Amino acid sequence: MNHPLRFISTLRSLCALCLIAGLAFAAPALTAAEKAPALPLKASFEKVASTEGTPFVLHLKNESKDSLKVSGKVLLSVVHHAMDKARAVPETSVAAGASLTIKDLSADDRVVLTAAGFEPLEVRVPAKP
Repeated sequence: MNHPLRFISTLRSLCALCLIAGLAFAAPALTAAEKAPALPLKASFEKVASTEGTPFVLHLKNESKDSLKVSGKVLLSVVHHAMDKARAVPETSVAAGASLTIKDLSADDRVVLTAAGFEPLEVRVPAKP
């Protein structure tokens, strides 16, 4: 008679242990993501004359005291069926106080940049600079 109650009690204990063990693995990941500082790049846009219809240039100034190795991608707002939906931004070292320039952008393109130890930076190209 006591066996079904013992089984239920054991099952509850195992569920509680699994829950506690799962939280132990999830908690460090959440706190590590919260501690990452923002990528110290200041964005500014410039509209330039272009024959191909991509009139925007993004300038990103490194405002930190150290150089940064930045890479990323441009998520295109206008995509034809034969084109990729994203364009890679190769890894580039940006010295302290220097600027990185990304050309051939269209309105509503999104630029996502990453660097080790920082939160990703996402910038949307405005329709008017």
